[in-house]
Amino acid sequence: MRSSGFSYKKKKSSGGTLWLMVLAGLLGAGAYIFTSKDFERNKPVIQSEASIYWNRKVPLKIPIIDESALQSYEVRVSDGSNEVTVATERLLENVNKKIVEISYPKKAVKGVMLDPRATNLKVTIIATDKSKWNFFQGNSVEKTIDVKVDYKRPDVNILSNSYSITRGGSALVIFQVKDESLKGFYVKAGGQMFKAQPYKEEGYYATLIAWPFNKENFTADIVAIDKAGNKRIAHIPLYVMAKNYKVSWIEAKDKFIDGKISDLIDTEPKYSTITDRLEKLKAVNETMRLENEEVIHTLAKNVSDEMLDSWKIKKFYPLKNAAKVASFGDERHYYYGEKENEVSRSYHVGLDMASTKMAKVVSSNPGKVVFAEYNGIYGNMPMIDHGMGLYTLYGHCSNIVVSEGEEIGADFVIAQTGKSGLALGDHLHFGILVQGVEVRPEEWMDSKWIKDNVNKVFKAADKIIKGE
Repeated sequence: MRSSGFSYKKKKSSGGTLWLMVLAGLLGAGAYIFTSKDFERNKPVIQSEASIYWNRKVPLKIPIIDESALQSYEVRVSDGSNEVTVATERLLENVNKKIVEISYPKKAVKGVMLDPRATNLKVTIIATDKSKWNFFQGNSVEKTIDVKVDYKRPDVNILSNSYSITRGGSALVIFQVKDESLKGFYVKAGGQMFKAQPYKEEGYYATLIAWPFNKENFTADIVAIDKAGNKRIAHIPLYVMAKNYKVSWIEAKDKFIDGKISDLIDTEPKYSTITDRLEKLKAVNETMRLENEEVIHTLAKNVSDEMLDSWKIKKFYPLKNAAKVASFGDERHYYYGEKENEVSRSYHVGLDMASTKMAKVVSSNPGKVVFAEYNGIYGNMPMIDHGMGLYTLYGHCSNIVVSEGEEIGADFVIAQTGKSGLALGDHLHFGILVQGVEVRPEEWMDSKWIKDNVNKVFKAADKIIKGE
C-alpha cells in the first residue's frame, strides 16, 4: 500500500511538471510569435491618394512598402463594366519597397477589353507580405483607387512681355495658366527658375526674369503641369540681344594685400590663421565673396504670394551728381608680379558710383529693408525689397540709417557712402537683383527702358484682363 501510494504521488508530480513544461513552451512560443519580426502583423502600405488623375500615356507609379518584405502584388483596372489584370508579380528576393508601374492595356487581356472612351477608372491593388503571421499566409491589403482620365494639357496664354532682353538684363512677362487639375507651373529663363506672382485676377501671373551676364545663351519658357502628368511648354518670345562685358587685369600688390585684404581677414575668425599673402587674397576675393553673395542671393529670391493689383517703378538714382567708377559684369583677373601669374579671379556684379565723401544714398523707390548690417566684402550694406522680386543693395557705406524690417518711401535717405568692406576709396556699390540674379543697374536707371519694358507690358496685359 505504501509502495502503491508512493508511486501514485510520483506519477502525479511528474504529470504536473510535464504540464508546466508544456505551458511554459506554449507561452514561450506565443511570446516569440507576438514579438518576432518574422510574425509581424502590419499590413503592407499602398501609397496613393484615394482619387488621382491619369493621362494613360505615362504609366502610373504606385509605391508599396512593408516593414518585413513583400511577397506578391496584383493590379486590376476596371472601367465600370469590364475588369482586367494588368500586373502581377511574386517577389522572390526580400524587397521592402516596390514601385509598381501600371500601364493602360491598349489591347484585350484574356479576351476582355476596356472601353477606351471611359473617363473614370478604378485601379485595385492587392499586396501580401512575407510575414509568417496568419498561418504563414502573410498580411494582405487591398486598395481601390478612383482614377480620372485626363488627356488635355494645361492652357498657357502669354498676355504681354518685354520685346527684348539683353545679356545681363531683365524682362517682364504676364501670362495666364488654366487647368481644372493644375498641379503647378514655373518659369525657366537663362537656366534659372523664376517664381510668378498672382496678378489682378485668379489664373493670371506676372514675373520679372533675368539673363545672367555670365551665360552666353538664353531661352525662356513657361512650363505648366497638371495632376494627370500632361505638360504644356509656352515659349516667351523675346528678341535676344548679345552684350560683351569688360575684362580687367589687376595687379595684386603687397600694400593692397597687407592693408585692405588683411583687414577683412581679421574680421572673420575662420580666416585669421592664414598668413600667406596669396592665400589671404583668394580667401577674401573668392571664398568670402561667395559667402557674402549667398546671403544676398538668398534674400533676393523671395517673391510674395499675394495678389498684385499694380506695380509702379521709377528710375533709380541712388547718388546725386555721381560719376561711374566701375562697370557691372566686369571680369577681374588678379595677378601677382607678372601678368602671367594669375592668382585670383572674380566678377563685379554692381555699378560703382562716386561723388563726395560720405554722400547721402537714396532709395528712389519705396520698399522694405531686408538687410541693414555688415556683409564682408560689401561692408555696411542696406538691401531693399521693391516687390515683384526686384531688390537693390548699396555696398561700402560708412553709415546705415535704416533698420531691417523698416518700410521706406520713395527718395528716402538710407545710408552714406564710404569705404567699408573691400573698397579702397569712398564710393557706392549699387547692385540690382531679380529673384537672386544680378542684373544690369543701367536698365533700371533708365526711364525709357522702364517705360518700354515694364509700364507698357502691364498696360497691354491690363487691357486683355479687363476685356477692353
